[in-house]
Amino acid sequence: MRRLVLATALAFVGVGAAWAEVATYSLTGMGTGVAGSSKCATYQIAIDVTVDGKAVKGVFKQQGRPERAFTATLDDKGAFKTRAEVGEGNAMDVSGTISDKESRILLDGYCKFEGRLNRKQ
Repeated sequence: MRRLVLATALAFVGVGAAWAEVATYSLTGMGTGVAGSSKCATYQIAIDVTVDGKAVKGVFKQQGRPERAFTATLDDKGAFKTRAEVGEGNAMDVSGTISDKESRILLDGYCKFEGRLNRKQ
């Protein structure tokens, strides 16, 4: 009985969320152009995203460039939005959604990289 009461109390204060399953997603694809850039369609990127509760952590690596990271928080609708530093004071806007139906991401800056995030097993 004490264990049941303790487990229930912990769940109400959020500790139960720590037991939630961590989900990982990935996307590999090509960029699309933005004004002033003609090479974006030749740039390949690999994106990995981990979701733990409402915490989103991601890394992306464009072919020939260093790996970059970002962190965000999911809102109540499963959306997130942040910025990722890409060096020398430059940044990319990172946004997306994580849901049971479909998960997507968009990196928007010197090029656009977007698509469906595939859940890893």
